[in-house]
Amino acid sequence: MKEFESVYKTFLEDCHDKNLRRHLLSIEPESAGKIKIDGKIYLNFASNDYLGLKHHPKLIEETSHWALKYGAGSGASRLVTGNFPLFAGVEEKIAKLKGTEAALILASGYQANGAVLHALFDKTVLKQSPVVVSDKLNHASMHFGCSAANVRQKRYRHLDANHADEFLKSSEAGGPKFLLTETVFSMDGDIAPMKELLTIAQNENTMLIADDAHGFGVLGEGGKGLATGADITIGTFSKALGSFGAYVAASQTMIDYLTQRCGGLIYSTGLPPATLGAINAGLDLLPELGEERERVANHAKRFREEMANLTKKKGWSTGRSETQIVPLIIGDAKEALDLSAYLKEQGLWVTAIRPPTVPEGTARLRFAFTSSHSERDIDQLLTVLKKW
Repeated sequence: MKEFESVYKTFLEDCHDKNLRRHLLSIEPESAGKIKIDGKIYLNFASNDYLGLKHHPKLIEETSHWALKYGAGSGASRLVTGNFPLFAGVEEKIAKLKGTEAALILASGYQANGAVLHALFDKTVLKQSPVVVSDKLNHASMHFGCSAANVRQKRYRHLDANHADEFLKSSEAGGPKFLLTETVFSMDGDIAPMKELLTIAQNENTMLIADDAHGFGVLGEGGKGLATGADITIGTFSKALGSFGAYVAASQTMIDYLTQRCGGLIYSTGLPPATLGAINAGLDLLPELGEERERVANHAKRFREEMANLTKKKGWSTGRSETQIVPLIIGDAKEALDLSAYLKEQGLWVTAIRPPTVPEGTARLRFAFTSSHSERDIDQLLTVLKKW
Protein backbone atom coordinates (compact mmCIF):
# COMPACT_ATOMS: atom_id res chain seq x y z
CA MET A 1 0.00 0.00 0.00
CA LYS A 2 1.31 3.45 -0.90
CA GLU A 3 1.95 5.65 2.13
CA PHE A 4 -0.61 8.27 1.12
CA GLU A 5 -3.34 5.60 0.88
CA SER A 6 -3.66 5.92 4.65
CA VAL A 7 -5.83 9.02 4.15
CA TYR A 8 -8.35 6.90 2.24
CA LYS A 9 -8.26 4.25 4.95
CA THR A 10 -8.93 6.91 7.57
CA PHE A 11 -11.88 8.15 5.51
CA LEU A 12 -13.31 4.61 5.36
CA GLU A 13 -12.90 4.15 9.11
CA ASP A 14 -14.68 7.45 9.70
CA CYS A 15 -17.57 6.35 7.46
CA HIS A 16 -17.81 3.12 9.44
CA ASP A 17 -17.85 4.94 12.79
CA LYS A 18 -20.67 7.22 11.57
CA ASN A 19 -22.73 4.31 10.14
CA LEU A 20 -22.24 5.75 6.66
CA ARG A 21 -20.12 3.08 4.97
CA ARG A 22 -21.59 1.51 1.86
CA HIS A 23 -21.19 -2.06 0.58
CA LEU A 24 -21.85 -3.82 -2.70
CA LEU A 25 -24.10 -6.90 -2.49
CA SER A 26 -24.45 -9.74 -4.97
CA ILE A 27 -28.13 -9.92 -5.88
CA GLU A 28 -29.90 -12.56 -7.94
CA PRO A 29 -33.20 -11.64 -9.58
CA GLU A 30 -36.15 -13.84 -8.74
CA SER A 31 -39.70 -13.39 -10.00
CA ALA A 32 -40.96 -9.84 -10.50
CA GLY A 33 -40.85 -7.90 -7.26
CA LYS A 34 -38.48 -10.34 -5.53
CA ILE A 35 -34.73 -10.78 -5.18
CA LYS A 36 -32.42 -13.44 -3.73
CA ILE A 37 -29.42 -12.56 -1.58
CA ASP A 38 -27.21 -15.21 0.02
CA GLY A 39 -29.84 -17.82 -0.76
CA LYS A 40 -32.73 -15.94 0.90
CA ILE A 41 -35.66 -14.52 -1.07
CA TYR A 42 -36.93 -11.04 -0.23
CA LEU A 43 -39.84 -8.88 -1.30
CA ASN A 44 -38.06 -6.01 -3.00
CA PHE A 45 -39.17 -2.50 -2.04
CA ALA A 46 -35.97 -0.85 -3.27
CA SER A 47 -36.30 -1.31 -7.04
CA ASN A 48 -37.01 1.44 -9.57
CA ASP A 49 -38.43 -1.07 -12.06
CA TYR A 50 -41.73 0.72 -11.45
CA LEU A 51 -43.77 -0.94 -14.22
CA GLY A 52 -42.21 -4.38 -13.92
CA LEU A 53 -40.81 -4.27 -17.46
CA LYS A 54 -37.40 -5.74 -16.64
CA HIS A 55 -38.76 -9.27 -17.13
CA HIS A 56 -41.33 -8.44 -19.81
CA PRO A 57 -41.17 -10.94 -22.70
CA LYS A 58 -41.36 -8.21 -25.36
CA LEU A 59 -38.27 -6.48 -23.99
CA ILE A 60 -36.40 -9.76 -23.79
CA GLU A 61 -37.48 -10.70 -27.32
CA GLU A 62 -36.29 -7.42 -28.86
CA THR A 63 -33.10 -7.55 -26.81
CA SER A 64 -32.30 -10.95 -28.32
CA HIS A 65 -33.29 -9.90 -31.83
CA TRP A 66 -31.00 -6.87 -31.97
CA ALA A 67 -28.10 -8.70 -30.32
CA LEU A 68 -28.34 -11.44 -32.96
CA LYS A 69 -28.57 -8.89 -35.77
CA TYR A 70 -25.82 -6.45 -34.72
CA GLY A 71 -23.75 -8.27 -32.08
CA ALA A 72 -23.09 -7.76 -28.38
CA GLY A 73 -21.77 -4.20 -28.58
CA SER A 74 -21.85 -1.13 -30.80
CA GLY A 75 -18.10 -1.19 -31.32
CA ALA A 76 -17.48 2.56 -31.31
CA SER A 77 -18.88 5.92 -30.31
CA ARG A 78 -21.93 7.05 -32.23
CA LEU A 79 -19.91 9.66 -34.11
CA VAL A 80 -17.51 7.01 -35.38
CA THR A 81 -19.17 3.72 -36.43
CA GLY A 82 -21.48 2.93 -33.51
CA ASN A 83 -24.67 4.67 -34.67
CA PHE A 84 -27.08 1.88 -35.63
CA PRO A 85 -30.38 2.62 -37.43
CA LEU A 86 -32.36 1.82 -34.30
CA PHE A 87 -30.92 4.92 -32.56
CA ALA A 88 -32.81 7.25 -34.91
CA GLY A 89 -36.05 5.30 -34.53
CA VAL A 90 -35.92 5.39 -30.75
CA GLU A 91 -34.99 9.09 -30.72
CA GLU A 92 -37.98 9.89 -32.93
CA LYS A 93 -40.28 8.05 -30.51
CA ILE A 94 -38.85 9.92 -27.53
CA ALA A 95 -39.20 13.32 -29.21
CA LYS A 96 -42.80 12.58 -30.16
CA LEU A 97 -43.66 11.39 -26.66
CA LYS A 98 -42.00 14.37 -24.98
CA GLY A 99 -43.39 16.90 -27.48
CA THR A 100 -40.01 18.17 -28.69
CA GLU A 101 -38.41 18.55 -32.10
CA ALA A 102 -35.63 16.06 -31.44
CA ALA A 103 -33.97 13.77 -28.93
CA LEU A 104 -30.56 12.25 -28.29
CA ILE A 105 -29.69 8.95 -26.60
CA LEU A 106 -26.81 8.83 -24.11
CA ALA A 107 -25.30 6.16 -21.87
CA SER A 108 -26.82 6.75 -18.41
CA GLY A 109 -28.77 9.26 -16.38
CA TYR A 110 -25.79 10.36 -14.32
CA GLN A 111 -23.60 10.68 -17.39
CA ALA A 112 -26.34 12.55 -19.29
CA ASN A 113 -26.88 15.18 -16.60
CA GLY A 114 -23.17 15.65 -16.06
CA ALA A 115 -22.22 15.81 -19.75
CA VAL A 116 -25.20 17.83 -20.99
CA LEU A 117 -24.96 20.53 -18.33
CA HIS A 118 -21.20 20.71 -18.79
CA ALA A 119 -21.74 21.34 -22.51
CA LEU A 120 -24.58 23.85 -22.06
CA PHE A 121 -22.68 25.97 -19.53
CA ASP A 122 -19.47 26.14 -21.61
CA LYS A 123 -18.26 29.70 -21.15
CA THR A 124 -16.14 29.55 -24.30
CA VAL A 125 -19.36 29.08 -26.28
CA LEU A 126 -21.59 31.41 -24.26
CA LYS A 127 -18.87 34.12 -24.19
CA GLN A 128 -19.90 34.93 -20.63
CA SER A 129 -20.76 33.24 -17.34
CA PRO A 130 -24.25 31.73 -17.16
CA VAL A 131 -26.68 32.29 -14.30
CA VAL A 132 -27.70 28.87 -12.99
CA VAL A 133 -30.55 28.64 -10.48
CA SER A 134 -31.08 25.16 -9.07
CA ASP A 135 -33.35 23.38 -6.58
CA LYS A 136 -31.31 22.66 -3.47
CA LEU A 137 -32.18 18.94 -3.54
CA ASN A 138 -31.52 18.29 -7.22
CA HIS A 139 -29.82 15.00 -8.03
CA ALA A 140 -26.07 14.75 -7.47
CA SER A 141 -25.52 14.35 -11.22
CA MET A 142 -26.96 17.82 -11.89
CA HIS A 143 -24.69 19.36 -9.29
CA PHE A 144 -21.78 17.44 -10.82
CA GLY A 145 -22.54 18.87 -14.26
CA CYS A 146 -22.46 22.40 -12.85
CA SER A 147 -19.22 21.71 -11.01
CA ALA A 148 -17.62 20.26 -14.14
CA ALA A 149 -18.49 23.48 -15.99
CA ASN A 150 -17.03 25.52 -13.11
CA VAL A 151 -20.42 27.15 -12.55
CA ARG A 152 -21.53 28.32 -9.13
CA GLN A 153 -25.22 27.61 -8.67
CA LYS A 154 -27.76 29.74 -6.88
CA ARG A 155 -29.58 27.00 -4.97
CA TYR A 156 -33.14 27.88 -4.06
CA ARG A 157 -35.15 26.35 -1.24
CA HIS A 158 -36.57 22.97 -2.17
CA LEU A 159 -39.76 23.33 -4.27
CA ASP A 160 -39.87 27.08 -3.61
CA ALA A 161 -40.64 28.62 -7.01
CA ASN A 162 -40.83 32.12 -5.54
CA HIS A 163 -37.31 31.77 -4.18
CA ALA A 164 -36.10 30.65 -7.60
CA ASP A 165 -37.80 33.67 -9.14
CA GLU A 166 -36.09 35.98 -6.65
CA PHE A 167 -32.68 34.60 -7.64
CA LEU A 168 -33.37 35.09 -11.33
CA LYS A 169 -34.72 38.60 -10.91
CA SER A 170 -31.91 39.74 -8.63
CA SER A 171 -29.06 38.29 -10.65
CA GLU A 172 -26.39 40.91 -11.29
CA ALA A 173 -24.71 38.88 -14.01
CA GLY A 174 -25.89 39.51 -17.54
CA GLY A 175 -25.28 36.02 -18.85
CA PRO A 176 -27.90 33.57 -20.14
CA LYS A 177 -30.16 32.16 -17.42
CA PHE A 178 -30.87 28.50 -16.66
CA LEU A 179 -33.32 26.99 -14.18
CA LEU A 180 -32.69 23.38 -13.07
CA THR A 181 -35.09 20.98 -11.36
CA GLU A 182 -36.07 17.36 -11.09
CA THR A 183 -39.75 16.68 -11.79
CA VAL A 184 -39.96 13.92 -9.16
CA PHE A 185 -37.26 14.07 -6.51
CA SER A 186 -35.61 10.70 -6.16
CA MET A 187 -35.05 10.73 -2.40
CA ASP A 188 -38.32 12.38 -1.34
CA GLY A 189 -40.92 11.36 -3.91
CA ASP A 190 -42.30 14.89 -4.06
CA ILE A 191 -43.08 16.82 -7.24
CA ALA A 192 -41.63 20.09 -8.48
CA PRO A 193 -44.06 23.00 -9.06
CA MET A 194 -43.64 22.69 -12.82
CA LYS A 195 -46.39 25.14 -13.83
CA GLU A 196 -44.90 27.89 -11.70
CA LEU A 197 -41.37 27.14 -12.89
CA LEU A 198 -42.50 27.18 -16.53
CA THR A 199 -44.13 30.59 -16.02
CA ILE A 200 -41.03 31.97 -14.30
CA ALA A 201 -38.77 30.66 -17.06
CA GLN A 202 -40.97 32.28 -19.69
CA ASN A 203 -41.12 35.63 -17.90
CA GLU A 204 -37.39 35.75 -17.14
CA ASN A 205 -36.15 34.57 -20.55
CA THR A 206 -34.68 31.52 -18.83
CA MET A 207 -33.99 28.04 -20.17
CA LEU A 208 -35.78 25.44 -18.01
CA ILE A 209 -34.00 22.09 -17.73
CA ALA A 210 -35.91 19.25 -16.07
CA ASP A 211 -34.68 15.83 -14.98
CA ASP A 212 -37.74 13.61 -15.52
CA ALA A 213 -36.07 10.31 -14.56
CA HIS A 214 -38.64 9.28 -11.95
CA GLY A 215 -41.67 10.81 -13.64
CA PHE A 216 -41.15 9.36 -17.12
CA GLY A 217 -43.18 6.22 -17.70
CA VAL A 218 -45.10 6.43 -14.42
CA LEU A 219 -46.72 9.87 -14.34
CA GLY A 220 -48.34 12.20 -16.84
CA GLU A 221 -50.71 11.35 -19.65
CA GLY A 222 -49.81 7.93 -21.02
CA GLY A 223 -46.67 7.90 -18.89
CA LYS A 224 -45.04 10.75 -20.80
CA GLY A 225 -43.76 12.29 -17.56
CA LEU A 226 -44.08 15.72 -16.00
CA ALA A 227 -41.62 17.83 -17.99
CA THR A 228 -43.98 19.04 -20.72
CA GLY A 229 -42.99 22.56 -21.72
CA ALA A 230 -39.43 22.39 -20.40
CA ASP A 231 -36.80 23.60 -22.86
CA ILE A 232 -34.65 20.55 -22.21
CA THR A 233 -35.74 17.29 -20.62
CA ILE A 234 -33.26 14.68 -19.43
CA GLY A 235 -34.45 11.23 -18.46
CA THR A 236 -33.60 7.56 -18.30
CA PHE A 237 -34.74 4.20 -19.63
CA SER A 238 -33.38 2.43 -16.56
CA LYS A 239 -36.35 3.00 -14.28
CA ALA A 240 -39.94 2.70 -15.50
CA LEU A 241 -38.74 1.48 -18.93
CA GLY A 242 -36.95 -1.47 -17.30
CA SER A 243 -33.69 -1.33 -19.27
CA PHE A 244 -30.77 1.11 -19.43
CA GLY A 245 -29.59 4.34 -21.03
CA ALA A 246 -30.67 7.98 -21.04
CA TYR A 247 -32.11 10.60 -23.35
CA VAL A 248 -32.18 14.35 -23.88
CA ALA A 249 -35.28 15.85 -25.51
CA ALA A 250 -35.10 19.41 -26.82
CA SER A 251 -35.25 21.62 -29.91
CA GLN A 252 -33.36 20.54 -33.01
CA THR A 253 -30.89 23.36 -32.44
CA MET A 254 -30.04 22.15 -28.94
CA ILE A 255 -29.69 18.52 -30.03
CA ASP A 256 -27.44 19.58 -32.91
CA TYR A 257 -25.34 21.63 -30.47
CA LEU A 258 -25.01 18.70 -28.04
CA THR A 259 -23.91 16.50 -30.92
CA GLN A 260 -20.98 18.89 -31.38
CA ARG A 261 -20.10 19.61 -27.76
CA CYS A 262 -21.45 16.91 -25.41
CA GLY A 263 -18.52 14.80 -24.23
CA GLY A 264 -20.85 12.06 -23.02
CA LEU A 265 -21.86 11.46 -26.64
CA ILE A 266 -18.57 12.20 -28.38
CA TYR A 267 -16.25 10.17 -26.17
CA SER A 268 -18.48 7.25 -25.10
CA THR A 269 -19.12 4.01 -26.96
CA GLY A 270 -22.74 3.81 -28.12
CA LEU A 271 -25.28 1.72 -26.26
CA PRO A 272 -25.29 -1.99 -27.19
CA PRO A 273 -27.86 -3.06 -29.80
CA ALA A 274 -29.59 -5.31 -27.26
CA THR A 275 -30.18 -2.36 -24.94
CA LEU A 276 -31.66 -0.33 -27.80
CA GLY A 277 -34.02 -3.19 -28.51
CA ALA A 278 -35.23 -3.21 -24.92
CA ILE A 279 -35.73 0.58 -24.99
CA ASN A 280 -37.68 0.35 -28.24
CA ALA A 281 -39.97 -2.36 -26.87
CA GLY A 282 -40.56 -0.43 -23.66
CA LEU A 283 -41.58 2.69 -25.54
CA ASP A 284 -44.02 0.69 -27.64
CA LEU A 285 -45.58 -0.83 -24.51
CA LEU A 286 -45.86 2.42 -22.57
CA PRO A 287 -49.32 3.54 -23.81
CA GLU A 288 -50.81 0.18 -22.79
CA LEU A 289 -49.66 0.33 -19.17
CA GLY A 290 -52.34 2.52 -17.61
CA GLU A 291 -53.46 -0.25 -15.26
CA GLU A 292 -49.89 -0.75 -14.05
CA ARG A 293 -49.45 2.97 -13.43
CA GLU A 294 -52.68 3.06 -11.42
CA ARG A 295 -51.60 0.07 -9.34
CA VAL A 296 -48.29 1.75 -8.50
CA ALA A 297 -50.05 4.95 -7.42
CA ASN A 298 -52.57 3.07 -5.28
CA HIS A 299 -49.86 1.09 -3.47
CA ALA A 300 -47.98 4.26 -2.54
CA LYS A 301 -51.14 6.11 -1.53
CA ARG A 302 -52.26 3.27 0.73
CA PHE A 303 -48.83 3.06 2.35
CA ARG A 304 -48.74 6.79 3.14
CA GLU A 305 -52.25 6.73 4.57
CA GLU A 306 -51.74 3.68 6.77
CA MET A 307 -48.36 4.88 8.00
CA ALA A 308 -49.71 8.25 9.14
CA ASN A 309 -50.43 7.22 12.74
CA LEU A 310 -47.18 5.29 13.11
CA THR A 311 -45.03 8.13 11.80
CA LYS A 312 -46.73 10.56 14.18
CA LYS A 313 -46.14 8.23 17.11
CA LYS A 314 -42.49 7.53 16.25
CA GLY A 315 -41.57 11.05 15.21
CA TRP A 316 -40.90 9.87 11.69
CA SER A 317 -42.21 11.37 8.46
CA THR A 318 -43.10 10.43 4.89
CA GLY A 319 -42.33 14.01 3.88
CA ARG A 320 -44.23 15.50 0.95
CA SER A 321 -44.25 12.33 -1.12
CA GLU A 322 -47.07 12.05 -3.64
CA THR A 323 -45.53 9.52 -6.02
CA GLN A 324 -44.35 5.92 -6.13
CA ILE A 325 -41.31 6.91 -4.03
CA VAL A 326 -42.14 7.19 -0.32
CA PRO A 327 -39.40 8.02 2.18
CA LEU A 328 -39.72 7.04 5.81
CA ILE A 329 -37.56 9.77 7.28
CA ILE A 330 -36.02 8.55 10.55
CA GLY A 331 -33.31 11.13 11.17
CA ASP A 332 -30.58 9.06 12.80
CA ALA A 333 -28.42 6.95 10.48
CA LYS A 334 -28.01 4.06 12.93
CA GLU A 335 -31.74 3.84 13.59
CA ALA A 336 -32.38 3.78 9.85
CA LEU A 337 -29.87 0.93 9.47
CA ASP A 338 -31.44 -0.95 12.39
CA LEU A 339 -34.93 -0.65 10.92
CA SER A 340 -33.67 -1.75 7.51
CA ALA A 341 -31.99 -4.79 9.15
CA TYR A 342 -35.21 -5.66 10.99
CA LEU A 343 -37.23 -5.56 7.77
CA LYS A 344 -34.67 -7.77 6.04
CA GLU A 345 -34.96 -10.30 8.85
CA GLN A 346 -38.66 -10.41 7.99
CA GLY A 347 -37.97 -10.97 4.29
CA LEU A 348 -38.49 -7.37 3.17
CA TRP A 349 -35.69 -5.59 1.31
CA VAL A 350 -35.68 -1.82 1.91
CA THR A 351 -32.52 0.26 1.68
CA ALA A 352 -31.39 2.77 4.30
CA ILE A 353 -30.41 6.06 2.65
CA ARG A 354 -27.91 8.14 4.62
CA PRO A 355 -25.85 11.31 4.25
CA PRO A 356 -24.28 12.56 2.05
CA THR A 357 -26.96 11.22 -0.32
CA VAL A 358 -29.55 13.03 1.82
CA PRO A 359 -29.02 16.03 4.15
CA GLU A 360 -27.62 15.50 7.64
CA GLY A 361 -30.26 14.46 10.14
CA THR A 362 -32.62 13.05 7.49
CA ALA A 363 -31.47 9.42 7.19
CA ARG A 364 -34.35 7.35 5.93
CA LEU A 365 -35.70 4.21 4.39
CA ARG A 366 -36.83 4.79 0.83
CA PHE A 367 -39.75 2.65 -0.30
CA ALA A 368 -40.28 2.26 -4.04
CA PHE A 369 -43.61 0.76 -5.09
CA THR A 370 -44.01 -1.09 -8.37
CA SER A 371 -46.76 -2.74 -10.36
CA SER A 372 -45.16 -6.10 -9.49
CA HIS A 373 -46.25 -5.70 -5.86
CA SER A 374 -49.56 -7.23 -4.85
CA GLU A 375 -51.98 -6.04 -2.17
CA ARG A 376 -50.79 -8.97 -0.11
CA ASP A 377 -47.23 -7.68 -0.35
CA ILE A 378 -48.35 -4.29 0.96
CA ASP A 379 -50.27 -6.02 3.77
CA GLN A 380 -47.12 -7.85 4.80
CA LEU A 381 -45.02 -4.69 4.71
CA LEU A 382 -47.45 -2.70 6.84
CA THR A 383 -47.90 -5.51 9.39
CA VAL A 384 -44.16 -5.90 9.88
CA LEU A 385 -43.54 -2.14 10.14
CA LYS A 386 -46.25 -1.69 12.75
CA LYS A 387 -44.56 -4.31 14.96
CA TRP A 388 -41.26 -2.40 15.07
